[in-house]
Amino acid sequence: MRIFCRGVALALSVTAACAAGDPEVKTDFRIVERGGRSAVEVLAGKTLLLTSPAEGLWSVATDWRDGWPAEWRHAAPRQVSQAGPWTILEGSIETEKGAWRLRDAYRERGRAVECVRRWQWTGKTRAEKTTLAVRWRAPKAKGQILLPGIVYYGNPSGARSQRTPVFSPDAPLAIFEEHRYPLPFASLEWVSGKRRVGAALHSLPSPVPCGNLPDQWWSLGADASADSTELVLLSGPCASNGRQSVVKAVQPGFLPYDEAWLELEPGAVIEKTFRLEVYPVEREGSGFRRPLWTSLDLFRPEQVEEFPTFGAILEAKYRFARQRWHEADGASGFKKYPDRPFFVIGWCGQAAAPGYALQVLADRLGDPGALAMAQRSLDFLSTAEFYEGGFHTWYNYEEKRWSHDEPLSQGQGMLNFARAVRAGRKSGRDTSRWEAFLARASDFHAQRILRDDWRPRSTDEGFFIAPLSLAAELFGSELCRRAAIRAAEHYAERHLQMREPYWGGTLDAKCEDKEGAYAAFQGFLAVYALTGEDRFLQWARHACDVVLTYLVAWDIDLPAGRLRNHAFKTRGWTVVSPQNQHIDAYGVLIAPDVYRLGQILQDDRLKRLGLLMFRSCGQLLDPYGSHGEQPQHTNYAQRGRVESVFGLRGGYVEDWTVFWLTAHFLNAAARFEELGGVDGQ
Repeated sequence: MRIFCRGVALALSVTAACAAGDPEVKTDFRIVERGGRSAVEVLAGKTLLLTSPAEGLWSVATDWRDGWPAEWRHAAPRQVSQAGPWTILEGSIETEKGAWRLRDAYRERGRAVECVRRWQWTGKTRAEKTTLAVRWRAPKAKGQILLPGIVYYGNPSGARSQRTPVFSPDAPLAIFEEHRYPLPFASLEWVSGKRRVGAALHSLPSPVPCGNLPDQWWSLGADASADSTELVLLSGPCASNGRQSVVKAVQPGFLPYDEAWLELEPGAVIEKTFRLEVYPVEREGSGFRRPLWTSLDLFRPEQVEEFPTFGAILEAKYRFARQRWHEADGASGFKKYPDRPFFVIGWCGQAAAPGYALQVLADRLGDPGALAMAQRSLDFLSTAEFYEGGFHTWYNYEEKRWSHDEPLSQGQGMLNFARAVRAGRKSGRDTSRWEAFLARASDFHAQRILRDDWRPRSTDEGFFIAPLSLAAELFGSELCRRAAIRAAEHYAERHLQMREPYWGGTLDAKCEDKEGAYAAFQGFLAVYALTGEDRFLQWARHACDVVLTYLVAWDIDLPAGRLRNHAFKTRGWTVVSPQNQHIDAYGVLIAPDVYRLGQILQDDRLKRLGLLMFRSCGQLLDPYGSHGEQPQHTNYAQRGRVESVFGLRGGYVEDWTVFWLTAHFLNAAARFEELGGVDGQ
């Protein structure tokens, strides 16, 4: 990286490597004269990608009108100097009440440029209704943004529900609280001439001093309201879906978040650390991948020593699983709810998962009854009734009746059966009923997927790819092999360019989500194992990176509340979706596949992330071995009527204890056992 000041090179020089598959590129950071004013530019090679706004490097608003900052003042640098590794720019903004002293200090930080921006209020009276801004402009770019966990290339699928944040010409402001971000960066991808390029603004997240609102944090996002797109940090204001001063606070939509200004006393100093990154993008839909790994490298979340051990988690979850066991009148299985008579295959019920997991974990559990429960539960679930769309996934053992027709749940259930068959064959168990059921379900869905008119609604049917791949191996089925490959090719064509990001993997949100991305990741990885073809491995890497954008990489500072009572650490948990903006422990199911990808690629970072996801999700276990589904890391609550955003953050919904919160831990523990990833854990 070379820094220029009016044609004179300063001291900092570094060459940064780009994302996998991209050539190395030299990034230049320079100060130029533009219209008689100094400006800052960031280039990749000879291509200008980011610049300070034409109005000036620094922007301060001195009023608030109509729910948004007003009376903006701007300034350009007046002095440039060098102090060790730091390049320092200084300036000031004059107002009627006094002056702002301004300073930026830049240095190399990994493959990004780090800046510490400083504002000092020198007026004699309070600076009221003030807003501070960090703005970096991509000239003439009207590109696609990715805000981790929040906005995925505009959220085109979620936009139809009118319940998710969007970014579009009609909604050009997408600015959200920093504590909402699992990884605090905003990335932008666009075409510059004949090249595809990307840029990212990384933030070191923090509450903002002197905030007018309780628990006010900096806000991060993008602004495309002019003829270009800006990556921005503001000292509190938020905007989404064409509305200013709102936040996504409830499942159906948004609540007001007005008056997010600052009140600064004379002498107040505020500093903000951020990082800038520019790079070429090899393929459309990949502009988020380099900043994802830059962010992970900056925060290094993989430390696991303070989290519950593998053995402690397994003991607690198995103990709780036995509380959900029900056996009477010929029906045997694990209940979805504590007080309702349902066995549910897939999604929130996961009644088939222990049939696989308990076989693999039997020696560790030391309970002779574990294998009996595995056998009897799958023997019973093998009686699931078929209908014109496959097999039913809910059984009411009081009414003795099968119901529901969820394709997603069928795919997940079939995978549990396939793994159970493979494990059972190895140990010599009677798998005949399981195999008959799996063969029938696999043939049915393989034939359906191979029809010319097969066009699934969303990525939810990606959950069929892995079980069909396993069925192809278990039964030597060419039909299942062809169907698995066709489904993988279908979803790669739909999603790799991110014009339609992975979506629809949950049943209660019709939007982009980590479960949809995971369905594709799991499927691509399974077809790679089946065929050995490198294209499937590359697709799996892309889908895995999308999944990891939902992974919390830092420990979000939490206010007083249930989560802080337990010294809860957020890193390793995952945001659900742009619509359901809480975090959950679903990442525990994803963890073994992340670990397995790390084994294949010989990438220890991925392996460490997989172990982090498993062990961190073991937090919040109560004495019974249970924990809840919805920790609230941000201003969001997934419940009924909410009047105000304040007081939501730090809450915890522990009474929604559907069985997936137990079954996925057992399932993942068994996968890690088979992968050899539990030694010392």
